[in-house]
Amino acid sequence: MKTLTSRLRDRRLAQILEPVEAGMEQMRACVSSQLASDHVTVSEMTDHLGSFSGKQLRAALVLLSAHAAGNDHPDLPQVASVIEMIHLATLVHDDVLDGAEVRRRVACVNERWDNQVAVLLGDLLYARAFHLSTTLSSPMVSEVLSQATQRICEGEIIQAGSRRAFEMDVEQYEFIAGAKTATLYRAACELGVAYPAADNPGQVQAMARFGEEVGLAFQIVDDVLDLVGEEEAVGKSVGNDVEDGKVTLPVLATYASANESVRAAIRAAYGDADVGDRRAALRSACDLQAGVDRAMKRAADLVAQANGRLDCLDQGPSKKALSMLGDYVLERKW
Repeated sequence: MKTLTSRLRDRRLAQILEPVEAGMEQMRACVSSQLASDHVTVSEMTDHLGSFSGKQLRAALVLLSAHAAGNDHPDLPQVASVIEMIHLATLVHDDVLDGAEVRRRVACVNERWDNQVAVLLGDLLYARAFHLSTTLSSPMVSEVLSQATQRICEGEIIQAGSRRAFEMDVEQYEFIAGAKTATLYRAACELGVAYPAADNPGQVQAMARFGEEVGLAFQIVDDVLDLVGEEEAVGKSVGNDVEDGKVTLPVLATYASANESVRAAIRAAYGDADVGDRRAALRSACDLQAGVDRAMKRAADLVAQANGRLDCLDQGPSKKALSMLGDYVLERKW
């Protein structure tokens, strides 16, 4: 049963999507048709992905950015579909990398089947997304999203090589978070304004930066929830970052201000072989609240900075919705 808070969040999301709900319905229908398969095994797996539909913020950003900029090209729901399918592919692959068990309160693909199947299903999603992009009237989507996908993969690779890097600076953390998460937010806003051929470079750049900053704020909040959120409220496995050795912004902030004995306890929570629940060990080893507060302040600053970029748009319901979306990212619990 949903709490009052969760119902209010659902209502807020519905208000954000309202200006583009018709386009969102077209996007959902397109994704459903693209995931359909004549093969029973594949169909069972793609049907399971319907449980991961979630907030669909990236697809919404395509349509809201387009609507706010006066772009009504008929391909835009398909552009949003390509973005959404790539996002689904990243979720499936991320769950393998994280060893996650639950997403959207249902079993992850790797948990219900296995890692091999999940990797292949993610690959299939990428293939179908890029095939759809080749059917559109402009090559812009293929060009932008092929570059975005490369950056996402590079971000994940760099993060994998930065496990237990407690001396990492904030700039490096934000580079990784920006690459693996904010890249798709940036691409969504850029394509919404620019497709099929950019005729207002200043507006395109401003909206691309808006998407990047909101996306980075989203990842910071996600890292906070993984550290201090509860699985029942978040709706997915938590504690994966600590288990995988990922040192996220709230931990970096806590570590930077800690004395050596606390730093040693943090390192032990991440690295000692005999630790069972690493997140619980970390939370026992130190007071994370100041680090969480610093991370959330950074996320709030990013959203404020992003909202300032909306000055490139005329007043209207979609501009208002874009501003509301940034606040929604800060307030989300799932």
